Amino acid sequence: MIKRIIPSSGEELPVIGLGTWQTFDVPSQKPYPVLEKVLNQMHATGGTLIDSSPMYGRSEEVIGDITSQMETADNYFYATKVWTRGQQEGIRQMESSMQKMRRTKLDLIQIHNLTDWQTHLPILQRWKESGKIRYTGITHYTDSSHDELETIMRNEKVDFVQFNYSISSRNAERRLFAAAADLGIATLINRPFGEGRLFQKVKGKALPAWAGELKIDSWAGYFLKYIISHPAVTCVIPATADINHAADNFKAGEGELPDQAIRQKMAAHIDQL
Repeated sequence: MIKRIIPSSGEELPVIGLGTWQTFDVPSQKPYPVLEKVLNQMHATGGTLIDSSPMYGRSEEVIGDITSQMETADNYFYATKVWTRGQQEGIRQMESSMQKMRRTKLDLIQIHNLTDWQTHLPILQRWKESGKIRYTGITHYTDSSHDELETIMRNEKVDFVQFNYSISSRNAERRLFAAAADLGIATLINRPFGEGRLFQKVKGKALPAWAGELKIDSWAGYFLKYIISHPAVTCVIPATADINHAADNFKAGEGELPDQAIRQKMAAHIDQL
């Protein structure tokens, strides 16, 4: 799988990770074997990043339950978030996340949707300095949040910024990517399929013939290749609990990427559907 550099450290990160919103929020252990297969598929294809949040129900606990029984547990990049208000409540929640994910050290904790970020960011910096976490970050999921994300990026010190971006939602191309590149901040991309709306848009439609030149053989591959072909994208985190969808997603992180001319062609094709 293609890898990109985390600017603040020089560490390489594979470009396709795994989101867990809804997909890992399961009420019992019955779906665990399927979810373990998804994680194994990611590992087999070179992916590492698992993104979660206290907002995602049981997802953190499920990740911990499954990975703690896997020989590859230490090969993943564990990312979660703080999603509450107040210093003590934030600390309590982050400590709970570490326990649920069965980790003594987390790779990344992000401030979910910028919730009380002025309170949590100094704590994250102290946790990073003390070695409890490796990276700090901020997140949001709407175009309207991009200006605030950029302001924080320019005035505070963070390692990662997570935001929405897809072939049909390209607002991040206006300023946010350039800001991340200029400031040396890694990017995580959420909502890569527009919460499924992109698949509805192309339902029943064949891929354009020229997609085969890039060895794109699915719409998921088409959408993800567009995203990771942007040079300022560090990692995209599609969520799935389906092993076939997972294999398709991770495959997009391999091989040739579209150049700028092809990217424009790809976007134009979707725009006209």
